[in-house]
Amino acid sequence: MTYRFTARVVGAEIIPGDDVMLAGVAEDEEEGSFSLVFMGSVAEPSRQDLALGWDTHCVVTPDQNTAYGCVRKIALTDNVLTVSLAQDSLDALALEDAEIEAILDVPAEDVTRLRDILAKVMACGRQNARPERVGL
Repeated sequence: MTYRFTARVVGAEIIPGDDVMLAGVAEDEEEGSFSLVFMGSVAEPSRQDLALGWDTHCVVTPDQNTAYGCVRKIALTDNVLTVSLAQDSLDALALEDAEIEAILDVPAEDVTRLRDILAKVMACGRQNARPERVGL
């Protein structure tokens, strides 16, 4: 099955000083609404990051559920974001469906910014954990 929702909130930024890139979508700004946040580092991974498998992108869902290197395929076509997650990441993310589709109900410039930062997030880290990308 595919989990589908309309995202009325989109955010994407590189945080100077923290060496972090963030790209996220959410149903709305209400606490408890469904959201997906994709994060990556602009810094070289530490030895601890390498040892723990944190040397790649991560996905965060509501309640701070987190999984690293779990995106298998990601596409942003027009105003639709489609994400395919690794089956073995679903428990960590507290999700039931590995396929997620977000219809982006936001201004075009927000979609453009999301596309730019999301491409950078998905390109960070080790090569074997990078997803197939379409339209990024």
